[in-house]
Amino acid sequence: MQVLFVHCHPEPTSFNAALTSIGVEVFEERGDRVEISDLYAESFDPVEKPDHYIRRSDTTVFSPLAEQRHAYRENTLPADVRREIARLERADLVVFQFPIWWHSAPAMLKGWMDRVFVSGGLYSSTMRYDTGYFRGRRALCSATTGAPEAAFEPGGRAGEIDKILWSTQYSLYYMGFDILPPFVSYGVQGHGFSYASDDGFARLMEETKSAWRSRLVGIDADRPLRFPGWEDWDEVGRLRPKAETSGRS
Repeated sequence: MQVLFVHCHPEPTSFNAALTSIGVEVFEERGDRVEISDLYAESFDPVEKPDHYIRRSDTTVFSPLAEQRHAYRENTLPADVRREIARLERADLVVFQFPIWWHSAPAMLKGWMDRVFVSGGLYSSTMRYDTGYFRGRRALCSATTGAPEAAFEPGGRAGEIDKILWSTQYSLYYMGFDILPPFVSYGVQGHGFSYASDDGFARLMEETKSAWRSRLVGIDADRPLRFPGWEDWDEVGRLRPKAETSGRS
């Protein structure tokens, strides 16, 4: 199996980095091939802009999707985007490792999606969701939070974790991935915030790393989350009454 880690954290000694390292170790021990796309270390530019396109389809108005389609057809996509697409195409499993910042994934990861999920190349009006480009490949979000788990329960002050992760996971499903249940590392304390004693925090982090290792060791048994498919929506995009959710489960 080919595994790609899309690692999105600016600090090499962070807990996110530790989780990525554990993941690489687990898969290499299994005999799998592993790549890492370290967005900060590789200075990936997350901002979609005219400068990325050397031969514009329209130099009077910048339309990102139109320029993506044109560059894909003309084989002039930016080198960093071509590199990321090639990594995705090689992967059977993609693990996204990132912290929850402001109730969402970091802007770096969102910008990576903006630029790498190329219109007209990796998705179109007929190539998305359960007919998406990456159909048959799996994706897993591993996210860290600062607040403890209870704060992310329904009614919790941090917001429900499933809702926080929804846009990221649904975007991956839009691209055709089978979405595995997320792994969330709660209570990863940052500077200035403390929810446990030093000993308690250290114990929690070791337990979390052990749980992450166990999750990855048994990942072949994971069942993807269920999303609706094309046949479950009506002509304006509403879910049909009593739809059987024919999308992958």
